Amino acid sequence: MNRDQELYLIKNIAELLNKETDLTSMLQQVLDKLLHLTGLQTGWIFLLDEKQHYTLAASSRLPEALAYENKRYLCEGRCYCINQYIDGRLKEAANIIECKRIEDAIRSDRGKIDDITHHASVPLKSGEELFGILNVAAPGKNSFTQDELHILESIAYQIGSAYERIRLSEKEKTMKVFEERNRLARDLHDSVNQQLFSIMYTATGVKRQTKDPLVNAALKDIHSMSKDALAQMKALIWQLRSDRVEEGLANRLGTYSKKLGLTLITTGQFTSIPSQIEVGLWKIGQEALNNISKHSGSNTCTISLKEDSLYYEMKVSDSGKGFKPDTLTSDGMGLISMKERASLLGGSFCIESAAEQGTTITITVLKRGEPGD
Repeated sequence: MNRDQELYLIKNIAELLNKETDLTSMLQQVLDKLLHLTGLQTGWIFLLDEKQHYTLAASSRLPEALAYENKRYLCEGRCYCINQYIDGRLKEAANIIECKRIEDAIRSDRGKIDDITHHASVPLKSGEELFGILNVAAPGKNSFTQDELHILESIAYQIGSAYERIRLSEKEKTMKVFEERNRLARDLHDSVNQQLFSIMYTATGVKRQTKDPLVNAALKDIHSMSKDALAQMKALIWQLRSDRVEEGLANRLGTYSKKLGLTLITTGQFTSIPSQIEVGLWKIGQEALNNISKHSGSNTCTISLKEDSLYYEMKVSDSGKGFKPDTLTSDGMGLISMKERASLLGGSFCIESAAEQGTTITITVLKRGEPGD
């Protein structure tokens, strides 16, 4: 690649990165553009979080063997470049002589590898913060020249700048949402919450002063309904004030269930789970517990957390009155919300119920890039 071609490549990449406002889209678009302009055949990008969980964030034009079974060889276990990155030894663009992922794909004989045997790895940085790895490869290419590695590093620096810009923008949006949620929580506490409290105690006071059985029955209902509404309002206010799950998913759901007046039995736990998946399951669990509180007629429920080498599973069950699933409208009981959240996690959502036999929802999420041995 001559100097003019290098400048053309860098200019095109810069124009693309300057337009992007979404991290996932940015990584995919820049990878596609990089391969197109350099003539390299394939590439993939890993993102790593502070817990050293890695995610396959983008991939392009993968050979059949690497694309096999939802890109399993790029998503399972650790490899040389990941280990180099985590150990702090991958500080600049480098040729990877031995790639466990490519070797596993070749040995599996699950499709063509298109003569891909080696790749270059480039650390992605935002200032001094490492956040990912860019890998690129081409048929029959056993190594990249120093000039080629320097060009890839230049592109990686541009990706790092775009990453920081998008991250700061998302952080600002998150803070605005957080502030608005806190404002709404305060307003609900100062207005609706206090009004419900007043209604409940007014009903109690009036009930003591009347002997009319019909009036007493109505006041008892008002007291009971306002008490339930007050409990739900307190749970909503608590929910608005925080979406964090620092103390763990099971503990968080346990605390929330108490706010709803439910007795929760939890079994199992996740040994390690990416924060994005944990937050998604937390929100689905909230919706499920709300449904149990409002509709099941039971105050006892169970949450089971399981994981294996491929999946995370969360199962929420109650022993309440249940229902016939085919009688529900599509948006009944927040089903659309739970299904959409599960889908965004790349998972599946299943609901089982029958009259007087309780309800069970199961969310299964595929593991993507969990660290392994």
